[in-house]
Order: sequence, then C-alpha cells, then structure tokens
Amino acid sequence: MTISEAQLEIRTRFVGGFYGQFVSGTLWLTSAALAVWRGPRASILMLVVGGFLIFPATELLIRAVGERAPVSRANALWSLGMQIAFVLPLSMPLLLPVGLYRLNWFYPALMILLGAHYLPFVFLYGMRMFAVLAAVLVGGGTLIAMYFSASFSAGAWYTGTILLVFAELGRMIVNHERRASAHAA
Repeated sequence: MTISEAQLEIRTRFVGGFYGQFVSGTLWLTSAALAVWRGPRASILMLVVGGFLIFPATELLIRAVGERAPVSRANALWSLGMQIAFVLPLSMPLLLPVGLYRLNWFYPALMILLGAHYLPFVFLYGMRMFAVLAAVLVGGGTLIAMYFSASFSAGAWYTGTILLVFAELGRMIVNHERRASAHAA
C-alpha cells in the first residue's frame, strides 16, 4: 500500500475528519455553555473527561452510519493515528500551571495545544486543510489570550464553532473527491 493509498483510506473512513471534529466541536460548545451557566470547574471537567471519549464516540458515529469500511491492516498510517491521539492528553498537564496562573487562559492554551495536535493530520489524511485548521486554532488561542481573556468562555465558543466549520469542510472535500472518482471510473 502506498502512502497516498493509505491516506485515501484514512480520509475515506473518517470522511476527512468530519465525525471526529463534529464530536469534538459539540464537546467544546457544550463546555462553553457550561462555562456560562455552571462556571469554569464544570466546563473544564466536561472538556477534559469528554476529550477522552472523542475517539470512541467518533467510532460509534461511523458505525451507526454504517457506510465506512474499517482501515485495513496493511495501512501503516493507523499506527500514526494512534500515536497522534496520545499527543494531546500527554500535553494537557501544561494546562495546570496555566490555569493556576490565569484561569481565563485555560481555553486559549488548550486551543494552542489542539492546533499543534492537528498539524500531523496534514500527513495522516493527506489534506492541507488541517494545516489551516491548526493555524486558525493556534492563532485564535494566541489572540484570545492576549486581547480577549476577560471572557472565560470565548475560546470555547470560538473553537467549537471552528471545529464544526472544518468538519463540514472536510466532509465536502471527501464527497467531492468521491464524486470525481466515480465520474472518472
């Protein structure tokens, strides 16, 4: 299996990241709502605990839709995907001193970590869209921390919205690719 074939299989199985980003975006928006109506503790707890459930929820959604074949054993990128999945949780201890120093920097700091986490997806999926997503999250996290940190929830609203927009963009790219491939055949 070539790299481009492996990327196509990953891209097709996960619909350009649609399901994962949909789950993640929904989680961020739920956390943002909790930040407004329940406070920082509930919102942080929701995002951290829920974050560990993103991949299982993504797999559940994919299987519920039922149209995607599993990634083949010959696809070496599956292992890379699993390694990428552990980058964010292993980086999250950095959020403790950030939150203790300035609680309103929690979401912007996590946005920067999340953006860095998405960068290897460019290779994993073979989609430059993830470089743009990484830049939008890192840049947004930086700007919110520097200029809009009076609001605790601003970063969560921003991130949830951006993730849902890019989820749909990824799905549109894969659907366009699938239609083009069907017309060529």
